[in-house]
Amino acid sequence: MKAIKYFLFISVIIILTGCAPKYSIFKNVSDANLLAVQWEEVEGFENDDLKAALETFKTACKKSIKKQNLENVCKKAGNAVNAREFFITNFMPYLIYGNNNSDTGLITGYYEPLLHGSRNKTDRFKYPIFKVPQDLIVVDLDEVYPELSKFRLRGKVVGNRLIPYPSRQEIPKIADQLKPICYVDDKIDLFFLQIQGSGKVRLDDGSIINVGYAGQNGRKYFSIGRKLIETGAIKAEDISLQSIKKWLNQNPDKVDEVLNLNKSYVFFTESKKGATGSLGVELIAKRNLAVDKKYIPLGFPVFIQTDNPLTKKPINRLMVAADTGGAIKGEIRADFFWGFGKNAEELAGKMKQKGKLYLILPKEIEKI
Repeated sequence: MKAIKYFLFISVIIILTGCAPKYSIFKNVSDANLLAVQWEEVEGFENDDLKAALETFKTACKKSIKKQNLENVCKKAGNAVNAREFFITNFMPYLIYGNNNSDTGLITGYYEPLLHGSRNKTDRFKYPIFKVPQDLIVVDLDEVYPELSKFRLRGKVVGNRLIPYPSRQEIPKIADQLKPICYVDDKIDLFFLQIQGSGKVRLDDGSIINVGYAGQNGRKYFSIGRKLIETGAIKAEDISLQSIKKWLNQNPDKVDEVLNLNKSYVFFTESKKGATGSLGVELIAKRNLAVDKKYIPLGFPVFIQTDNPLTKKPINRLMVAADTGGAIKGEIRADFFWGFGKNAEELAGKMKQKGKLYLILPKEIEKI
């Protein structure tokens, strides 16, 4: 009887092991579980506008060509004539799996907002968009602890100690020590500008300036939307940028309390470019993603399978990872850049779709 039980146990182990995905490991590139697939298995690849995907990759190469594992393919991209042939010849697709062995995650959206402002503080324009503070210290830990190369420490020096930089609630108390780019007329729009990471401001003289992410106070991002769901203020199925803004505008006495739950605060720089991601290149609408670079390195192609939040039509598209975000954490997690304008805001604000991600790696990368 014991022999039979042992045989059955071993048989089950063999069956389960045989069914488990055989993940590829590229620790020098990604901490994700990656399952190698063939291009013909990637639904929607053949029907995508691969020429647009190649042009987006070329743009990313301007900043990522010096990164490990991309130099050769970036050089080849410059001479590529046939986009489909370029990707199939030089890359392999890998389906990303989470730690729970699921290949499905959350896809949200972001956009480039338009705010209204002035160079001078007035009764209407009184909410500052701040530049990076001179006393904000950023420490790259890899110089002392190489194993922490993906982490940075932010704070300010008081005496001989590095302490956390002021939180969102505390920033107004040091406002006289900070330099504003301009002032805007809506604190809620300013909050969401910080969430989006970049945007445009139409000044009172009619001109429009670009403001882009330049730094952050080091505090952890907190989702006010999740809190509003927990308190019953907004139903989970109704949560969106639009519903959050509506609730805040209807509850002006609670705006500061709710916004301050997110201690993270973003600082900006004025730029000649439009929305620019963490990679340092101007973002291309519907072709760039914000990702968790622990799992998806910036500059690399990513094939996404999700659907449009309004039409529900499939989105199967070869994109490029070019940005990051405080709320974008996890293996199968991405923020889809919709571009600029009201339509982009509508799509981005309501996007919370399920989706799959394929990390597209150069064939020359070696497994370890």
